[in-house]
Amino acid sequence: MFEPFTLKDIAKALGLSTSTVSRALRDTHEISPQTKKIVLEYAQKINYRPNPIALSLKERRSKSIGVSLSEVANPYFSRVINGIESIAYDRGYHVIITQTHESYEREKINIEHLASRSVDGLLVSLSAETSDTSYLQNLHQRGLPIVFFDRVAKEIETHKIIANNEKGAFEATEHLIQQGCRRIAHLTSSDHLSISVERLNGYKQALAKYQVPFDETYVKYCAHGGMSQQETEIAIKELMNLKQKPDGIFVASDRLSIGCLVVFKELKIKVPEEMRITGFCNSDVLDLMSPTLTSVCQPAFEMGRLATDMLLNLIESKYPVHDFEKKILDTSLFVRNN
Repeated sequence: MFEPFTLKDIAKALGLSTSTVSRALRDTHEISPQTKKIVLEYAQKINYRPNPIALSLKERRSKSIGVSLSEVANPYFSRVINGIESIAYDRGYHVIITQTHESYEREKINIEHLASRSVDGLLVSLSAETSDTSYLQNLHQRGLPIVFFDRVAKEIETHKIIANNEKGAFEATEHLIQQGCRRIAHLTSSDHLSISVERLNGYKQALAKYQVPFDETYVKYCAHGGMSQQETEIAIKELMNLKQKPDGIFVASDRLSIGCLVVFKELKIKVPEEMRITGFCNSDVLDLMSPTLTSVCQPAFEMGRLATDMLLNLIESKYPVHDFEKKILDTSLFVRNN
């Protein structure tokens, strides 16, 4: 059986104590530069790798982080995960990903399980059902580092990374107005989600700029973020049954955007000839669909990368952190043939 080299092996070969070798590899100030050089060169020569189990026991760390998000199949979140892994693995951490499928109960069970498995920290994007974050507040107060991304909990003081949702929603709605729409509906997720509130604000700001009256009946909330196609279908049919039907729709998420196109196809309503749509969507599928859809793209990879960097800095900080940042990343409107 393969037996990896240990600190004792290096110490014996170089005639040094195990503690000296350990300090030299950790680059502590107590060890002279000459000794560090000898130890590091020998360790490189024999391809020495620290034992991760021994390290985790010594440092009281598992060298793993937990991630809670809606679903991996969502193109937006898959890119976030790529960003997370690009930082985590380079810094020696394993990533454990859990999916909520927009369920509060599943989110709570997943996160409490991750915490019980001694992950060093959590990256969290709240589910569409989550309005009570007290269980997360409890974990945070007990000292578990948590960083929120995309869908954040405003009542928990920690680092947060979001897209510029108001700007993106403003530009998507403005595009519809510039295409001649005046009765613009808004299809969105749960009303309490941070992204829903911010995107609704951007939508309202664009209407106000162009003196288009805001009509509450044109706003439809999907409590499960369109995870059920039936949910999207009901919302669209309610809009199309209004006396003054909308002539444009701003849709606030990936899943809802694609679901919206499917419903209009079933209803035989032509997009964009009879209905113009803009969305919040990072999916490449839109380029393959007919009709295509103008959409707001978010820097998903960068969001995952920054959130992970912030979390690992919290985990590795030698002192308690009290100053937290809220980073807002820019969005861009990708205009397609509508």
